[in-house]
Amino acid sequence: MEKRTFDAFRKLIYDKSGITLGEGKEALVSARIGKRLRALELDTPEDYLKYLSSPECDSDSEFVELLDVISTNVTSFFREPAHFDFMASFVEKMVAEGRNKIRIWCAASSSGEEPYTIAMTFLENIGGFRGDCRILATDISTRILKMAKAGEYTEQKIQGVPPQLRSRYFNVIPGANKIYKASPDIADMITFSRLNLSTPPFPMKGPFDLIFCRNVMIYFDNTVRQRLLKEFERLLRPGGYLMVGHSESLAGLQCSLDTIKPSVYHKKG
Repeated sequence: MEKRTFDAFRKLIYDKSGITLGEGKEALVSARIGKRLRALELDTPEDYLKYLSSPECDSDSEFVELLDVISTNVTSFFREPAHFDFMASFVEKMVAEGRNKIRIWCAASSSGEEPYTIAMTFLENIGGFRGDCRILATDISTRILKMAKAGEYTEQKIQGVPPQLRSRYFNVIPGANKIYKASPDIADMITFSRLNLSTPPFPMKGPFDLIFCRNVMIYFDNTVRQRLLKEFERLLRPGGYLMVGHSESLAGLQCSLDTIKPSVYHKKG
């Protein structure tokens, strides 16, 4: 891929999603868009660029397809488990204080492992809760959201779920390949919705008690991170928490949230 073509893809992806592609990724981008070239029966990356701006292209739909092949959806159940231990203590405290309405936002849900883990963590730690807990799970990819909403996982994917939770919160679909499907107990707590994190303000009103935005901001530059952080601050209720990935921090950003521990931030109130 020629550098000018790569730079055109970089600009398009940044403008549409806020994702920053580093220098020297020409070979990676060329290999990953090959799937779209074959699907559209196009010959070269330059042909694909022209197609993306052509009248016959449904640009919004095709851009989602482009992001799907460019981005890496790496996730697993109970990934970075310290966050779920922290969440368990927090929801126990809220319920003990008499809270009967709890709202949680999983800002980058990928194929669903994280929001389902949040739901399991909540149910395992609230005893006889009779209130209303809802989880909003968002992602930019309609394809990956469809997978998440289906809530179906192979035996390999489900390995991170302890056996007792697996039997409690997943049903086995009969067939040659063992598939585990999220039960209504956890699935009914979650609303999946498409959202582009690079384009705040967002339509939801909040406030949220907990916001998970883990291992996403590493793909953004500080301009996009700052916009996103400002929106998190707006949507987080006083006393609530923001959790980011363990490899991420809010260093270098203007932020009114207090650092509780690495990757956990608190809104005063």
